[in-house]
Amino acid sequence: MIKGSCCCGIVRFELAEKPSMMGMCHCSRCRKVGASSLAFVNSDKFQITTGREKIVTYKAEPPYKYNRCFCSVCGTALGEVLSELESFPINANCIDSEIEIENAFHEFVSEKPSLFKIGDNAKQFNEHPHE
Repeated sequence: MIKGSCCCGIVRFELAEKPSMMGMCHCSRCRKVGASSLAFVNSDKFQITTGREKIVTYKAEPPYKYNRCFCSVCGTALGEVLSELESFPINANCIDSEIEIENAFHEFVSEKPSLFKIGDNAKQFNEHPHE
């Protein structure tokens, strides 16, 4: 079982399998909340084990499509852990278990500040990757 948590440990979750992919988001919103490294999980393999009542949600506005969830105690950005979608992104930095996964893409590179240099060969998209 793959385990994860927020900084204070009140919100904890488990994954029955490793994320299907990982990507980096360079939009100003993800950069500001500290959740640019996103791991995509399948909802049937993801479970919040403790702290669900401590999760708060920041609603997305276009062009963004994912709401962002946070621990209301420590402020850790969790990704979209309350999503009802079949697959959704979580903050990869919240995964506590060691997993092997490589970055598959960079999204919102049009919003990437010049001080950040992309150092891999993953696909790049100006906004959300094309379905």
